Amino acid sequence: MTQTQFDLQEAGAVIPLSNGPKYFNYYWLRDASTSSIDPQTRERVFDVSQLPTAPKAKSLAFREGTLVIDWEAEEAPSEVPLHLLEDIATTGRPADVAALPRHVWYSDHLPKIKRVSQAEVISTAAGRVALTRALIEDGIAIVTDMDPTEESLPNLVEAIGPVTPSGEGLFFNVRVEINPTNLAFTAGPLEMHTDLPGEEAAPGVQFLHCIENTVDGGASLFLDGIAVAMALKEEDPAAFDLLASHRIPFFYRHDKIDYLSHQRVIETDQDGNVTGVTISQHLQDNMDLPQELLDTYYPAFIKFIRMMQDDRFVMKFRSEAGNCIVFDNHRIVHGREGYVADSGSRHLRGCYTDRAAMRSTYRIASKSL
Repeated sequence: MTQTQFDLQEAGAVIPLSNGPKYFNYYWLRDASTSSIDPQTRERVFDVSQLPTAPKAKSLAFREGTLVIDWEAEEAPSEVPLHLLEDIATTGRPADVAALPRHVWYSDHLPKIKRVSQAEVISTAAGRVALTRALIEDGIAIVTDMDPTEESLPNLVEAIGPVTPSGEGLFFNVRVEINPTNLAFTAGPLEMHTDLPGEEAAPGVQFLHCIENTVDGGASLFLDGIAVAMALKEEDPAAFDLLASHRIPFFYRHDKIDYLSHQRVIETDQDGNVTGVTISQHLQDNMDLPQELLDTYYPAFIKFIRMMQDDRFVMKFRSEAGNCIVFDNHRIVHGREGYVADSGSRHLRGCYTDRAAMRSTYRIASKSL
């Protein structure tokens, strides 16, 4: 390719690529230079704000898989990988092996849930890839053959990412308590919800290790929040837009805790795709949207909650001792049927890790396969 194929403009250049000519800003090209990143720390060592004048290309050329840029005001040229330019031209962002498409699922998903043993996750890259890929794509998976010890849960979680604290500390126990601080710590039914929306950054990935379950009742309930949100968007776009556009207050408080934050009930990414939901009626604070807006917001909110009770979405099963259900707390809505407290023992031990840590584990582990 020759220089004449490049269109050098005042603030950027049009570069010929496999899917046609694409425009790139000069600041972006200077920032994307391979010399901008330290090869040892992999951190950025170039500060674009320190340039005395706006960057402007003097000439461009393709050379061995890179775009070489000679700058008018700099002696050293920049090299930008051609594959990066192709990625940006195609999707608008660099390629990411963890940017897997989400698989929407419904009430019949139980036989399809990915199952992987604790030993596989802890000891093998393939096991970690299997678990984290399922969490990215489906938002839920089951780890089997858990050791019945206190160390079992942290050993599993730390293979994926560090245990992240919540208002309950590093770990919590879901069982009947004399003076419960959360409805989960009773034998009563638990409506469909996501955990701890009152925290400014609600926990990302939740682990629930079933240590014992011999009670009558207490079936676990799960649904894919993305599936319900997409159904709402199809049935009532105006209701969807209301829940995706406005933040409402959630709390979490007892004697030693008083959290308050605002969240969108339907979460979307920069492209407008549904990424998850935040819902918890028992931790929802008094709505503080304008009263006139509530005339339309409340009906949309109630419609969404009622859809989450529809049999087509809700997956029901009994938690089994030795299994750990793992799920994306920003996507998977969960609940529980009530049970007879004195009919046996029900004990689940839980904790969280970060979604970014989970995706990091997938990126690292998948490199070795």
